[in-house]
Amino acid sequence: MSKDSNYARRCENAFGYTESKRKEVAVLVSSQVLQKTLDELRNITRIDLCVTNTDGALLVTTFPETAIDADSIRSFVDSAADSQVIQDNHFFKVYDNQNVEYVLLARGSSDDAYMIGKVAVCQIQNLIIAYKERLDKNNFIQNLLLDNLLMVDVYNRAKKLRIDTDVRRVVYMVETKMEKDANAMETVKSLFVSRPRDFITAVEEKSIIIVKELKEEDGFEEMDQIAKMLVDMLNAEAMSQVRVSYGNPVNEIKNVSRSYKEAKMALEVGKIFYAEKNVIPYNNLGIGRLIYQLPIPLCEMFMKEVFGEHLPDTFDEETLTTINKFFENNLNVSETSRQLYVHRNTLVYRLEKLEKSTGLDIRRFDDALTFKIAMMVVSYMNYMNNNENA
Repeated sequence: MSKDSNYARRCENAFGYTESKRKEVAVLVSSQVLQKTLDELRNITRIDLCVTNTDGALLVTTFPETAIDADSIRSFVDSAADSQVIQDNHFFKVYDNQNVEYVLLARGSSDDAYMIGKVAVCQIQNLIIAYKERLDKNNFIQNLLLDNLLMVDVYNRAKKLRIDTDVRRVVYMVETKMEKDANAMETVKSLFVSRPRDFITAVEEKSIIIVKELKEEDGFEEMDQIAKMLVDMLNAEAMSQVRVSYGNPVNEIKNVSRSYKEAKMALEVGKIFYAEKNVIPYNNLGIGRLIYQLPIPLCEMFMKEVFGEHLPDTFDEETLTTINKFFENNLNVSETSRQLYVHRNTLVYRLEKLEKSTGLDIRRFDDALTFKIAMMVVSYMNYMNNNENA
């Protein structure tokens, strides 16, 4: 099993989608959903209802006071009857395929209680089917992202799960500070709850993946707005500092994994070269994307060509601030000195001092370009070395 597959398995555990729980659908249908279903039926019919597991433990109820005889529940589960009147209550078995997953009680022994109980059973069984389908889709999307499916399986499973194969989609990756951030996951789900054609999953411990369906007219401006919305909402609602990246849009489901890989690369490149940004689109990585794909020996060779055997020491904070501000102002000495609140001659002195230590006069465009690339290469080499030593 690949590293990403292991991540997917652990993230499934974190967010409630374990393999064992797939076999125990009772756990998967949340208590909140069951309670809401019973409350709605109670408000319409005035018949009180409750649901227990097969051991007789109470899960949800509309009874003001509920005293459930667990022995009666277990005896009913073991019996051949699908419904039965016990202690003036209608008992019903709720099945998943041929397995009893819940027991539903409708208060009263009247025909009305029986009818409403049957309606409630039907509602809960439909919920079970919906939850299982959602989990099947989640598993499919994870394998699709990780390229774990043959091409023929992609289209066959998509058809079976009623997922369109030829619509525009883009993959967003949300990186959270905390591992297995359940609050962030729930916030993301709530943002897309009215979008059943979008998919939210996790294949790594510190990231949430969104496979977003796009309109034909949606371009990079619209995609960027969605990314910024995710950042704003997660920072506000989940109290979580996040970074969001996204790949290029694709038109066929078989290419969704490509958009995922682009989003993943954008997140990594953003950490190295654009640490101040919290939204990183793949199509806007610039030269950082090229440097990220260079082998370390080639980077070392480039650095020796630029600086010789005497690579410059780490620059102090004042020098770095000066360099960055000078580049921000397109090598304009007057504007840079104004924004740094220093005299023009002071700035010139700093730049000349930098030239002596590096051999590059960044007031000249060619030297400035070389210096900028060299600093990006240094950042990349440091990042790779730190990752190897971690």
